[in-house]
Formats: sequence, structure tokens, C-alpha cells
Amino acid sequence: MTTLKSKLKEDLTTAMKARDELTSSTLRLTLTAITKEEVGGKTARELSDDEVQKVIAKEAKKRREAAEAFAKGGRTEQAEREKKEGELLDTYLPQQLSDEELAAIVASAVDEAKAAGAEGPRAMGAVMKIVNPKVAGRADGGRVAAAVKKLLAG
Repeated sequence: MTTLKSKLKEDLTTAMKARDELTSSTLRLTLTAITKEEVGGKTARELSDDEVQKVIAKEAKKRREAAEAFAKGGRTEQAEREKKEGELLDTYLPQQLSDEELAAIVASAVDEAKAAGAEGPRAMGAVMKIVNPKVAGRADGGRVAAAVKKLLAG
């Protein structure tokens, strides 16, 4: 069992003993998503820590989007719960890059792509191929794409 998955299970046990309903339900859903990912596909396999991290990131993103939707719909209590669940899951993810750090990585990738001959808005794919491995798990894809577009446009 991976260290991240075992940490989630330990934290679930602790939350259940403390009767922390929010934490225990969030961790149960996350562990279920991890198990579903493990048994999905042609053969069952155990996920690596990186793959578990991707599942947690996907679950956290779902919570943020749901909180937004509930807030727009006027259901503030449910929006607040989803927001708290997302924040709890964020604690299991690596520290997110600041806007300045992200901009510096994107700027160097744009320079690298231009040196390779890619220019203008069509260079987006080339730049993203360079940036994505460097920021994997530390910045949301939408944030990265927005930063790349901003630099390429102007």
C-alpha cells in the first residue's frame, strides 16, 4: 500500500474515533475514488503515490466546483460544506505554486518554445508540453493555460 493511501486510511480511523463526520465522510469518498481507479480498466492494480495524488486533486477540484454551483444556487450551507471538504483534501496535496512562481516557469517555457521555432498563439501546445511536467500537481491546469495564453498574447 502506498504511503499516501495508508495515511488517508489512518486519518479516516482517527476521524471516526473522534466522531468527525465531515472528515470521515470526505476521506471515505476519496478512498472509494482511489479504489475505483485501482480496479477500473482491464486489470486491478495498486496506484502509486503520484496517481493517488492525482485522484485527490480531482476530488478536491470536484468539491470546489460543487461549492461554486451551490453558492450560485443560493444553497450557502451546502456550498460551505463542499468548500471545507475541498480544503481538507488540499492538505494532502503538495503546496500550490504562487502566481509569481507560475509566471516564471511559464516565461522560461515560452522562451524555450520560441527558441525551437514556435511563435504566437499557435505555440500554446508546445509551451504546455514544456510547462505541464514542471508544475504537475502544483498548479491547476486552468491556471497554467491562462498564464500561457496571457504571455503568448502579449
